[in-house]
Amino acid sequence: MAPPLEHGEHISGTTRRSLLAGVAALGALGAAGCSRVATASTTGGGELLDRLRAAGVVRLGIAGEIPFGYIDKNGDLTGEAPELARVIFKRLGVDKVQPVPTEFGSLIPGLNSQQFDVVAAGMYVTPERCEQVIFADPDYQMLDSFIVRKGNPKGLHNYKDVVTKKAKFATGTGYAEIGYAVEAGYKESDILIVPDQVAGLNAVEAGRVDVFAGTALTTREVVKKSAKAEATKAFTPTVGGKPHVDGGAFAFRRTETNLRDAFNAELRKLKKSGELFRVLKPFGFTQAEMTDLTAKELCGG
Repeated sequence: MAPPLEHGEHISGTTRRSLLAGVAALGALGAAGCSRVATASTTGGGELLDRLRAAGVVRLGIAGEIPFGYIDKNGDLTGEAPELARVIFKRLGVDKVQPVPTEFGSLIPGLNSQQFDVVAAGMYVTPERCEQVIFADPDYQMLDSFIVRKGNPKGLHNYKDVVTKKAKFATGTGYAEIGYAVEAGYKESDILIVPDQVAGLNAVEAGRVDVFAGTALTTREVVKKSAKAEATKAFTPTVGGKPHVDGGAFAFRRTETNLRDAFNAELRKLKKSGELFRVLKPFGFTQAEMTDLTAKELCGG
């Protein structure tokens, strides 16, 4: 989220304004819940899981992004990552999850400064992020897609098309798609950066840009009710001259390997039983987004 980093609207009737209002309302809740901040573990593998079990609650860093982790129009925490967190942490002996909303770019700093216990925002696993946090194995994989005007008048199907056809290009704050476009030859200073896929859809519908790049899931969801825009067929971006598939996962502080390993063990069980897909399906995920990718692969070995 998309990672990214990027990371359409899934709940009918939910507007970006109401979404942000929900995030703001729960911001105070998150802050209040952080008045007693756990100290960093100093023993091998970390003791956070034991402390979470004792407290009965785990604080989730979310970025208010549909469908990955957000506050819905009723003020409730939902999204693929929070719902998966509920299932896994309950199995680990932690019954309650508490949202701590923040900006996407503040997720890793917030995690490492003890503002919350885990990042539950569908964050893409990248080598750069792997130097700052440790990741569980991905719970989904994702290809890219574009939001374009109905009929795709410029014939934009990949990043090379955007460059060769000199299209006006936009993507989201902190999205991996920035790098993909630059690698294809698009000048970074010419990219219009918008807050999220809803803003991207608005930019395309208003004619301010020709194309907005995001994940296949978010683009196909956000255009469902649009009379002016559509999502292109999913495609694989190129990194280092090779096709690249992204994977989104939960992130933990580097000291907390015990928690990460326990989380991974439960995640593997959910994948094997098929329950993982049942958890993610209501948020627009398909079987094509299920994956056996590992964090080690995406971290670069």
